Amino acid sequence: MESTTRILIAGGGTGGHIIPALAIADELKTHGVEEILFVGTARGLESRLVPQAGYHLQLIKVGQLNNVSLTTRLQTLVDLPAGLMQCFGLLREFRPAVVIGVGGYASGPVMGAAILLGIPTLAFEPNAVPGLANRLVGSRVKAAAVNFEPAARYFRNAHITGIPVRSEFFHLAPRPAGAAPHLLVFGGSQGARVLNTTMPKIAVALLAQVPGLTILHQAGGRHAETTLAAYQASGAPADRWQVEAFLDDMPRRFEAADLVLARSGASTVAELAAAGKPAVLIPFPQAADDHQRRNAEVMAQAGAARVLLEADLTPDQLLGTLSDLLTEPGKLGEMAGNARSLAHPDAAERIAGMALALARGDFRKGAF
Repeated sequence: MESTTRILIAGGGTGGHIIPALAIADELKTHGVEEILFVGTARGLESRLVPQAGYHLQLIKVGQLNNVSLTTRLQTLVDLPAGLMQCFGLLREFRPAVVIGVGGYASGPVMGAAILLGIPTLAFEPNAVPGLANRLVGSRVKAAAVNFEPAARYFRNAHITGIPVRSEFFHLAPRPAGAAPHLLVFGGSQGARVLNTTMPKIAVALLAQVPGLTILHQAGGRHAETTLAAYQASGAPADRWQVEAFLDDMPRRFEAADLVLARSGASTVAELAAAGKPAVLIPFPQAADDHQRRNAEVMAQAGAARVLLEADLTPDQLLGTLSDLLTEPGKLGEMAGNARSLAHPDAAERIAGMALALARGDFRKGAF
């Protein structure tokens, strides 16, 4: 592919959208694509992560339509024509060979404008059920790269590529035979309130029921102090648990874990699959279109995870589930293998290949 080929990547908002988008961009660069433009909004994570990664970001003004008040929805609809005109202007100026929509606020209007202008479009969908932006354009895009099979029916020319995940997750050392069990509690970068409040309540009993168990709990910056205080007040042995606001080097944290307790965002479940780690998943109930529950159900159906719904969760239920799994190494091993079967180590390469084929005009549905 000639370096003059221009590719535009639209969308973002959350890490589940923008982190894979950056991995796709990095892969495109290895194929000689030097002109890559990101389009997003000022309130999304792309406003920080894209410039940090060395890519140019163009901001557009677009509001929310899903899971918002009627007033916000009406204001978004009022602003939509101006936003579309801004997208038309951007596309005419940049002249991309392909537009890749990764979901999120900016994805819908940019993809819609590209379709109207006849520019080839590729949708990337990390969740089991597409968000509103991708649902609106799904039948009109040229092709789509999806993570879960249930999402494929929403798009033309859909391929199950998986989500680009850091290569380190695919190369973790196995847990040493006879090692004491270790539980990683991971609530995402902001933490998860249900994990931060429930785990300290069951820590004493869980540590008593699982000999040698240690717990590493990532609580998020705003909740680390209160979570730490709750563990201390519980009376759980201080040498067997640790609370951190944030965790660095996540591949190594996954490597040390026998079981992961987490939310079920798209990036998290992709990392669990890549690492081959069994999990107990508690979907975030306010996630748009309930996509976290759908993601978790796919993992559970594959035998890679247990799913507990937050609305029904009790301390005793969480204690029983964790204790049962952590005292059954054979079961954990089986779940680990099932998780690994869902991994896609070549996701970024395949998605980049689809984009480049669209740019060349020789996309063939069976070629990926």
